[in-house]
Amino acid sequence: MATFKRRKAKNNIAQFPKALRPNKNAERSEYLDQDAADNNPPVRRRRGIYLLPNAFTTAALFCGFYAIVMAMNLRFDQASIAIFVAMVLDSLDGRVARLTNTQSEFGAQYDSLSDMVSFGAAPALVVYEWSLRGMGKLGWLAAFVYCAGGALRLARFNTNIAVVDKRYFQGLPSPAAAALVAGFVWLMDDLGFRGASLSWAAWAITLYAGLTMVSNVPFYSFKDINLRKPMPFIAAFLVVLALVAIFSDPSKVLFGLFVLYGLSGFGVYFWRWFKGKPVSIVQTELEHDDKD
Repeated sequence: MATFKRRKAKNNIAQFPKALRPNKNAERSEYLDQDAADNNPPVRRRRGIYLLPNAFTTAALFCGFYAIVMAMNLRFDQASIAIFVAMVLDSLDGRVARLTNTQSEFGAQYDSLSDMVSFGAAPALVVYEWSLRGMGKLGWLAAFVYCAGGALRLARFNTNIAVVDKRYFQGLPSPAAAALVAGFVWLMDDLGFRGASLSWAAWAITLYAGLTMVSNVPFYSFKDINLRKPMPFIAAFLVVLALVAIFSDPSKVLFGLFVLYGLSGFGVYFWRWFKGKPVSIVQTELEHDDKD
């Protein structure tokens, strides 16, 4: 097949129309800026260390460590509350980094290590000290399954972040799994139940949370909700009602909410299966083109 030499584009300003040529006093024209933005690859995360977002991550790490210490001192209510506080702080560090443009590779890795302590090791130790210790081998095996599930969940999240549909989590998120386990301990301790009398219930919840973290069940991520857009008045009113309900009886309301969320993934799974859509959320870019 015949080949033809391609003419190389001249790297000078004269090739552009006069109307698009840059001003002599300006470094670049709008035309060149747009062309560079279209052709340049996305900017990689910085490798520096920023104080503000990492301070939130450190606070979440401290809450996970504090929960372990309180569990060793048999203060299970404070241990469970510390895990929920870690959830709030974990949800803030990434948002603070994006708002202040201080995202970095160090912050991403540090956040995963903090999550492993706060939502992996801490809930496993809390529920073991509260209820599973008396079950012997079955007890610590269930706690280990949860801890290993949290580690595998975080590792898979970091490696699959570019190929997963951002509308869903692949498996139960580790903060939600921690909320299931710690919320159950908090609720039962608040109601006056001893952990030894609820060993099998705690064992089942711990195993469910650990195994669901490493499943392929899609859980809604709420990442497609744009908080910068104006919301109707009813939305603000519902937020107020939710806060009032949580503060009126936090252990019951929070545990109930996370039980519903922990079961919602299976509802999404069977709904997608019934609609004939792929139940896997990995590499589902073609699904966005569907009109139904």
